Formats: sequence, C-alpha cells, structure tokens
Amino acid sequence: MSTRERSGCPINLSLELLGDRWTLLIIRDLIFAGKKHFREFLQSDEGISSRTLAERLQTLQDEGILTRSDDPTHGLKAIYRLTEAGIDLLPVLATLGAWGSKHRKADDHLARIADELAAGGEPALERMKAALRVEHIV
Repeated sequence: MSTRERSGCPINLSLELLGDRWTLLIIRDLIFAGKKHFREFLQSDEGISSRTLAERLQTLQDEGILTRSDDPTHGLKAIYRLTEAGIDLLPVLATLGAWGSKHRKADDHLARIADELAAGGEPALERMKAALRVEHIV
C-alpha cells in the first residue's frame, strides 16, 4: 500500500495512511480485541486476505503506528504492538464507532460498547489509552 502524499492537508495525510477499508480494522483489532498475531487478524469477521494483511501491517510498521517483534513463546510467530502514534488513534475509532452506532445498523452489543466509550468522554479515553500503553509499549 502506497502512502503517496498529494497535499500537506492533515486530513489528506491521515487518509493517505488510514483511509483504505482495512487499516483501521487492523488497529481496531489491536485496541479492542487484543489481537497481536497475524493469524488472529485473519480470523476477523471482515475476511481480510493474508496478502492484504501483510501489506497493511508492513505499512503500519513503516509509518510508526505499530511495531513487530518475535514472540518469545513461539519461534515462528511475531507480535504486533501499537506505538504511541497508534494508541493516539483511539479517539478516532471511538468517534467512528459512535457515528456508526447512531447512523448505521450496528450490532447491538458492539453499538453499546461504542456508545459507552463515547459517553465516558475524555476521561474514559485517557484511562483506556493508559491501559493500552501498559499492554503495548514495552
């Protein structure tokens, strides 16, 4: 996936990196589902292909959104973790989730999670970011 920059607009620059159909779902799975291994991402309901997943994970590494390290418990596995830049995407996902809950036909359970996070405001986001730092920043 190319992150060719067409302008210096911050919204454009963000969309160049995050605006495809898969990237934010990978980050969603890291944040909300606790997924950290390649095969775990492949099991998501949306059905990403292994080639697309590999490309997106590499781009996210190259752009400093996540890191990849060897899994000490399994020689052939890698662990993907969010960087501070990746954790800073939590409010973006929370806002998208709240919007989807309000304007789309979202699953009731998942919509409730999005609504609760949105209702908690900045304090809830900061608590969750702190927990993500403990889990991801090694």
